[in-house]
Amino acid sequence: MQPLFQLSTRNYEKEIVLVQKAMDSLEKTCNVQNGYELGKPFTKAGWSFFNVKLSAEMFSVIEKSGMMDGALGFRIGEQIKNFLGHYLESFGSQVRIKKIDYG
Repeated sequence: MQPLFQLSTRNYEKEIVLVQKAMDSLEKTCNVQNGYELGKPFTKAGWSFFNVKLSAEMFSVIEKSGMMDGALGFRIGEQIKNFLGHYLESFGSQVRIKKIDYG
């Protein structure tokens, strides 16, 4: 399973730095290399949108390690989205997050 999320922001230059810092930290915590991919941004109506895709290995570590304990949601998709949103917030990011796919 490789979860794919769409992040949106009105301040891409500031947020991309925070997102990369948070995702790099999560990679280290999970002891995974190449644990995520950031997609190219596109702009629409003053908002910048870009995708974040987690590797199957990183998702597995997050799921099995108990990191998502306390993340709200009835399904695993909701839980990983909420976990990732709160994780990004803990690094000062204010992006909006939406799950797109789990393929």
